[in-house]
Amino acid sequence: MNQLIAIVGMSGSGKSIATDYLEKKGWNKIYFGGVIYDRMKKEGIEITPDSQKEYREKIRKEYGMGAVAMLLLDDIDHTYQTGDTVLDGLYSWDEYLILKEKYGAALKMICICADKDLRYERVGKREERPFSKEEIVKRDITEIENTAKGGPIAFADYYILNNGSIENYIQRLEEIIANIEKRSEVK
Repeated sequence: MNQLIAIVGMSGSGKSIATDYLEKKGWNKIYFGGVIYDRMKKEGIEITPDSQKEYREKIRKEYGMGAVAMLLLDDIDHTYQTGDTVLDGLYSWDEYLILKEKYGAALKMICICADKDLRYERVGKREERPFSKEEIVKRDITEIENTAKGGPIAFADYYILNNGSIENYIQRLEEIIANIEKRSEVK
């Protein structure tokens, strides 16, 4: 049985480490934020922290709080049927509910956590889309208040604390994947 894992966490926690690692191991990867960026590019909108926020809110007003999951459902279906699939960046409780209704117990969530100051430092040093501390604080608050991002984080099946070494992170990720695979074999 193919695996379907959603990676959740706040910006700068290290979600892309897990998704990139699994992708290198042959998993299909679906990047939730890609829908927003692709649509912004098609419409000729410059991608800035403020324009991203405005566009995310526009999409959610148009399609509801589960917008990104709804827009990606066909892609998720296709990739999940062809192999193990990791979803990078599930944001809202509504997105989780849409996916849980569709995939049931097959959907597992892994939350990546890191201390806030460490996350802010990481986001400020990014090559792509770096944010100032003020911008990332504003984004954190917006994601918590406007997208119900806390729900998927609190309700995750597994957690990885990403404050230490990459080796410890990968070891924990491998333990989680082995556990998920073991449980799916039993069913």
